[in-house]
Amino acid sequence: QVRLVESGGGLVEAGGSLRLSCAASGTIVDINMMGWHRQAPGKQRELVAYITSGGSTDYAVSVNGRFTISRDNDKNTVYLQMNSLKPEDTAVYYCNAEVSPFYDGNYTPYWGQGTQVTVSS
Repeated sequence: QVRLVESGGGLVEAGGSLRLSCAASGTIVDINMMGWHRQAPGKQRELVAYITSGGSTDYAVSVNGRFTISRDNDKNTVYLQMNSLKPEDTAVYYCNAEVSPFYDGNYTPYWGQGTQVTVSS
């Protein structure tokens, strides 16, 4: 069983910063891609950023230059540093990870429960 737990959400004023963390625990042999998605009220869930096991990253256009994704492979943790936050960044942020719990090369996607980020204007 694999579990992802996010932390670091909250309320911040426009222009402020927050740092989200997501720790994976359980039976884990390897983690491939780790990422962050978000879902605002009335909107579909969208990809914010992802990072591969080798450290390659990609970002949504709306956050490029303001958000930075990173990971600590020893801690099975992914981070999202969010700077210059805007009211339109308000959403529930979910982390996800492709995890292999066995030595068989197969990966399964797992999701966290989400953490609320609210940016006031």
